[in-house]
Amino acid sequence: MQRANLSLVSEFVLVGLSDAPEVRFPLFVLFLTIYLATMAGNITILVAITTDTHLHNPMYFFLGNLSVLDILCPTTTVLKMLEVLLLENKVISFTGCMLQLFFLIDVVGTEIFLLAVMAYDRYVAVCHPLQYVNIISMKLCAHLAIGTWVVGFFNSFLHTALVFTLSFCDSNEVDQYYCDIPPMLALSCLPTYSRELVILTVAGVLGSGAFVVTLISYIYILLAILGMNSSESRHKAFSTCGSHLTVVCLFYGTTICTYVRPSSSYQPHQDRIVSMFYGILTPLLNPMIYSLRNKEVKCALRRVI
Repeated sequence: MQRANLSLVSEFVLVGLSDAPEVRFPLFVLFLTIYLATMAGNITILVAITTDTHLHNPMYFFLGNLSVLDILCPTTTVLKMLEVLLLENKVISFTGCMLQLFFLIDVVGTEIFLLAVMAYDRYVAVCHPLQYVNIISMKLCAHLAIGTWVVGFFNSFLHTALVFTLSFCDSNEVDQYYCDIPPMLALSCLPTYSRELVILTVAGVLGSGAFVVTLISYIYILLAILGMNSSESRHKAFSTCGSHLTVVCLFYGTTICTYVRPSSSYQPHQDRIVSMFYGILTPLLNPMIYSLRNKEVKCALRRVI
C-alpha cells in the first residue's frame, strides 16, 4: 500500500510559459520591467513611511505592511519566471516548489486579511473621526498587523502540508509558471477529495470573512461620503474610495476564483491569466492607488529627496 507522504518525484518542471523563442525575450523584458517598477514603487513608499515622522500613524503603518507584502509576492514567483524565460531553466526542486507555494500562499493570505484591517481602519476614520484616536491606537495596529501575519502563516502551513504530503508519481510537469495549489493537486496520483474539502472550507471561510468585512466597511464609508455637504469633498472621497475598492475587488475576486473551487475545474490557460492579476498586477497598482496619489506621501518624498 502506497504511503500518502511518499513522493517519487524529486523535481518539477514548470511548463506554463511559451517555448517560442520570438516570444520569450519580449515576455522577459515585459515582466522584468513590471517587477522593477513594482519594487521601485513599494520601496519608495517604505522609505517615505519609515523616514518621515509625519507618516507615523495607523494608516501609513498598514500601508507599510502592504508594501512589504507587495514586494514579497512577485519576488516569490516572478524571479523564477524570469529565469525560465531567459535561461530556459524550467526545473525546480521538490523543496523549492514547496517553499515557493508556502511563501506565495502566506503572502496572499496575509494580504487578504490586511486589506480587511485597512478597510476597517478607513471606516473608523471616515465614520467616527472624533473617536479614531481612541479606537485605532498604535498598540491595536501592531496587534492587528501581527495577527494578519500569524493567521497568514498558519493558513499557508496548513495548505502546504495538505498538498505536499500527497504522492506525485505519474508526471512532474506543473502546468503553471510557478508552484500553486490547483496544478499541484492535479499532479497527484492519490485521491485528493478530502484535502480539497479542507482547503476549500478554510479558504472559503477565511477569504469570504475578510471580504465581507472589507465590503461592509466600504459600504459604510460610501454612505458617509454621500452625506457630505461639499460636492468637492464628495468627488475627492469618491475618487479615492472608488480606486481603493476597484483594486480590492480585483485582488479578492481573482484569489477567490483561483483557490475557492474544486481542482476538477482547473483550466491552465485561464488560471495563468487570472493569477497574474493578484500576483503581478495588484502589487504594481497598490503603491499608485493607495500611496503615490496621496499629498502627504508626495510631501514626505520631497522631504526625503
